[in-house]
Amino acid sequence: MQKLKANLIEHINSGFRDAVAKDYPNENRLDFYVNKQCIPSILTYAKDRLGYIHLSHIAIVDWLEEGEFELIYIIWSPEEKIKMFVRTRVERENPVMPNIDMIWRQANTYEREFREMYGIQFQGLEAPEEFILEDWQGPPPMRRDFDTEEYANETFFHRPGREDAGDVREEIIKRSREEIPDFAKKYSR
Repeated sequence: MQKLKANLIEHINSGFRDAVAKDYPNENRLDFYVNKQCIPSILTYAKDRLGYIHLSHIAIVDWLEEGEFELIYIIWSPEEKIKMFVRTRVERENPVMPNIDMIWRQANTYEREFREMYGIQFQGLEAPEEFILEDWQGPPPMRRDFDTEEYANETFFHRPGREDAGDVREEIIKRSREEIPDFAKKYSR
């Protein structure tokens, strides 16, 4: 397996000189760190030339303290049996990424979700309209600096017409006759 992984690193580095590889010797995994503008090219190369035909997942990490998001494209070659993690960083302030849904159609779902939940814009994204957050007017809710409790208090508990709103936990207790666990009591009214 190590020879195969060394061969893959050589292939990627021959076409993408700035790609930095990280090998995990005891795993069937390779990581490549690349500039965000290289993402469509390196993923197309891996799919068309190296047999990485399956997009397994796209993950995101919010590096709040560093002012960046990290996008991780996890691809798989059924022939080589090695997972390739292609990683890039994008600034949190006005984040813009190249779109890859022309390479793998299912990437559109991830990109639309990341646009709504993190505020990342994908150039040329097909169907960028509302995806999950219908009529959402707030900031992207999955960013680490989003205060969910503050937003919920401002948005839901003090709106006109909500004066008699009860705690959902109390309704559950009435219906199920179960007690609120101690760890959840501090969140009850």
